[in-house]
This record gives sequence, C-alpha cells and structure tokens, in this order.
Amino acid sequence: MSRASPRWACFCRKSKNQVSEPKIAKFGIGEIVKHRVFPFRGVIYDVDPEFANTEEWYNSIPAEVRPRKDQPFYHLLAENAETTYTAYVSEQNLLPDGEGGPVRHPQVKEHFCGLKGGRYEPRRQRAN
Repeated sequence: MSRASPRWACFCRKSKNQVSEPKIAKFGIGEIVKHRVFPFRGVIYDVDPEFANTEEWYNSIPAEVRPRKDQPFYHLLAENAETTYTAYVSEQNLLPDGEGGPVRHPQVKEHFCGLKGGRYEPRRQRAN
C-alpha cells in the first residue's frame, strides 16, 4: 500500500516586503520520480518554488522543449543505465517512478536514512 505524498508549500519573495502566494509542489523530498521524456530516474533532495538556476543553463534548453519558469523545479540525485549524477528538473517533466526500488546514487546516504514504503526518509538536519 503506497503512502500519499505530502504537498509542499513554497513561498517566494516578490520584493523586499512582499511574499507571493504559496506554490504547491506536486512532489516532495525523498520521493522517487522519473523524467517524462528522458530515460532517467532519481530521488528528490531539494525543491525550488520556481526556476532558480542560471539564465545560461535555461537558454541551453531548446526553445521548443524549454519549461516554464513559474513552476517548482526539483533537485534530483539521478541515475540512468550508465551513470549517476545530479539533475535539475521542472515539475512538468516529472512523473512518479513505478519501479519503487532504491536509487543507486552514492550521495543518497548523505541526504536520507533509508527507504520506507517506496520513499526515502530525510535525515534530520542538525543546527550549526
């Protein structure tokens, strides 16, 4: 039986004193997802409420497949058949992963303490 995924509210600053409406992320930290088009999967370790990468990175994506900036973007510990890497992916390009098995990325143990019910449990962060 699969556990329901919590929704994540992310707030963005519009200006110095204004906070925008919360953006509700479809996926959460620890969730295993796969790319809608490309053959890779991964575990989410961070979420940006909207695009927060460089313009150079964004413009390197062909215009016909370039995602909107006003949606959540996810940081993944990703894997494909050949290698592991980190990926930055828009919400519109992610789907829940049907495999449910572990992700073999070597940094999984730095961010998560184990896989439970098809989802990774985040490590508790210690204050400095």
